[in-house]
Amino acid sequence: MKKEMNAKLLRIFMGESHKIGAIPVYEKIVGEAKLNGLSGATVYKGIMGYGGGGKIHSAKVLALANDLPLIIEIVDLEEKIEKFLPILDRIFEDGRVEGLITMEHAEIIRYTIGKFD
Repeated sequence: MKKEMNAKLLRIFMGESHKIGAIPVYEKIVGEAKLNGLSGATVYKGIMGYGGGGKIHSAKVLALANDLPLIIEIVDLEEKIEKFLPILDRIFEDGRVEGLITMEHAEIIRYTIGKFD
């Protein structure tokens, strides 16, 4: 069965070394997304990148290999993404995370077997 709908794509750029206590911030974000009923989240690990500070992080440089760039993508209906933003604010503040969040319109084409939720 095929269903099409409009949604938002939330993309979070950050380094993998950020933690809240012993928990990596990317794990906290994915866990909170699940707890808040978002459709899904995926974490991508980059092999090289730099952010606002201009420092290049690369898998080639052993000293920085533990702070490679990450991108977390979450796609869901706009209302659900908007409700999740204050949770992200709290996580970024608790973890003292420097990063970037972008949002854009997304058209979802969802294939499932059986009925839709």
